[in-house]
Amino acid sequence: MLFALYTLLEGSEWARWLNFLRYPTFRIVAAGVTALALGMWLGPSLIKRLRSAQHGQDNVREDTPEGHQKKKGTPTMGGTLVLGCFFLATLLFADLSSRPVWAVLWISGTFGGIGFLDDYLKLSKRNSKGLAGRYKLLLQTLSYAVAMAFILCSWEGGAPHLLVDTKLVVPFVPTRWMNPDLGWYYVLFGWLLVVGTSNAVNLTDGLDGLAISPAIVSAMVFAVLCYVGGSTVAIADWAPGAEGQRLVGLPIHQYLGIAPVVGGAELAVVCASMVGAGISFLWFNTYPASIFMGDVGSLGLGGALGSLAMLSKNELVSAIIHGVFLVEALSVVLQVLSFKTTGRRIFRMAPVHHHFELKGWAEPKIIVRFWIMSIMCGGVALLALKLR
Repeated sequence: MLFALYTLLEGSEWARWLNFLRYPTFRIVAAGVTALALGMWLGPSLIKRLRSAQHGQDNVREDTPEGHQKKKGTPTMGGTLVLGCFFLATLLFADLSSRPVWAVLWISGTFGGIGFLDDYLKLSKRNSKGLAGRYKLLLQTLSYAVAMAFILCSWEGGAPHLLVDTKLVVPFVPTRWMNPDLGWYYVLFGWLLVVGTSNAVNLTDGLDGLAISPAIVSAMVFAVLCYVGGSTVAIADWAPGAEGQRLVGLPIHQYLGIAPVVGGAELAVVCASMVGAGISFLWFNTYPASIFMGDVGSLGLGGALGSLAMLSKNELVSAIIHGVFLVEALSVVLQVLSFKTTGRRIFRMAPVHHHFELKGWAEPKIIVRFWIMSIMCGGVALLALKLR
């Protein structure tokens, strides 16, 4: 809204007082700081309200180790704090005429709404089942379909065409060497990416601070990838010519050999808002947690991360960025397949963080080691920018 105000006043005497809003770098930092400050300010009062509203409720999942029973009484639905601060900061500092920005907000908001319904049903029915998995999947699919049909698709000329690049960027390979085009199959691929990421984050949310920290790291990495992919800043490089090499200026994405990102700078503002909101929530969610994220937060943040992977053209790289989430989801899939086919379990309990709990690892040790793994995955993903 502040950026919209600047564009409205552009050219007038008042605009010079808001001239700093022209620069994406300022708005990226400002969005992160604003989301962080809002979360730290609103967090204590929200926790107090949720604790009062959920007094006597059992917010601990049934399919967890016995040690989790001591966490009974901790309020859930803390994801409302994350999403609320994330949305407010984004609306304040992002360019609201950007379709990619609205696509992320729509998917994150609707997925968060699905999670809110799930959390509400768990609390109102006093059990940990909540919304059936098939209904979650159906609602997530409808949300994604709306985003593709009305936000990321143009109907000009009577025929629909996607506004998002349908070519895939292969990690560590320059786009000029390999850049497969999926065409309309990209819609299905995008659905797998967005819905899969959302549910993977949801599965990871089982220990205090376990899901939010990798989400923060992922958002930081996407902020860098979005900015360099959408930046118009030129990098000096040597290019061959008829009279030998000459010095030329190349856009960052062309210099690095990556795909350009439409609205990349504005998506970086979105990422920064997520980072700030996530850090503020971690203050209250770190072990021992004062509040749980709930499905409202894990599904909403997962949807945002999945859509950022798609819009930043890092669909395949996101498997590295989201390494912790991917391992958690695969552990559940492998456990189910193994038990149904052989009658044996691979892990003592899935997702895999519960396996380590049952092996005797202390909860803080599991959490911190998973954080370290997430940072390593983010670093490897950033290396892919130059190792091409």
